[in-house]
Amino acid sequence: MTLIKKILTWLFCEKPPDLPAWQPLWSDFLQKKVAFYRALNAADRDIFHRRVLLFLYATAVESSDGDVTDNDRLLVAASAIIPVWGFPNWHYLNLQSVYLLPQAFNSELEFGKPDSCITGMVGTGQLSGKLVLSKPHLYYGFENSRDKQNVGIHEFVHLIDMADGECDGFPERLKDYAFSIPWFELVRSKIDAIDIGQSNINDYAATNRQEFFAVASEYFFERPEMLEAKHPRLYQSLCEFYRQDAESIKKGLSRVQLDPCVCGSGKPLNQCCDVPVSGLVK
Repeated sequence: MTLIKKILTWLFCEKPPDLPAWQPLWSDFLQKKVAFYRALNAADRDIFHRRVLLFLYATAVESSDGDVTDNDRLLVAASAIIPVWGFPNWHYLNLQSVYLLPQAFNSELEFGKPDSCITGMVGTGQLSGKLVLSKPHLYYGFENSRDKQNVGIHEFVHLIDMADGECDGFPERLKDYAFSIPWFELVRSKIDAIDIGQSNINDYAATNRQEFFAVASEYFFERPEMLEAKHPRLYQSLCEFYRQDAESIKKGLSRVQLDPCVCGSGKPLNQCCDVPVSGLVK
């Protein structure tokens, strides 16, 4: 049986025997760090757990120093699952591994250089099938859920865009190509507004259509309420792309300051200790 058939069989039936049982500490970590996860009900959290294990079963998470923690794996998997949550059969067939670097890097994967300003990159050529992320920026994307930026989600959106064989700013695997003309017209108008300084969308979105789709998706998952208020057509288009109930995202974000830390201190989640975890799929 091929790997993808094994994965799909497990997704709808039973898990392979070599996968670990889900640990409460992993839930605690996601509860603390990932607003999207906090918004899920108990049944959906169980599905999220299974999709995390499925992703890690098929995708290696590596680092330049060989030190990859379960915290790292959980955030990589969350980055992958959040944008395709509305697609239960989704699998990243164009990805074999995620490579974590200790800081921002350049196109040669060097850090500490004058041009080391890249925080995430989908590999091409010899790096085809790989996704490279700055580890601290991966964490920061989940620490600050109000800045409209999450590099993990951004790069996985590029992989979604590329799933049809071309990175063109329109994810055909999510939406029929017949809808591409109104989408590209909307993108052009939004890029024009960015260019003349009349938009609160990150300037990087004006680079090209591919980057616009990824940046707008970050905005959608981080600040859906603001996106809906300031860019209603864009918000509705992304709702249709991702088949997601953005109301649940809003609920998770609104509780960031209120939920008590899982350690029992009584302090808010984002003002207390980190949660150590261990034992995830390697």
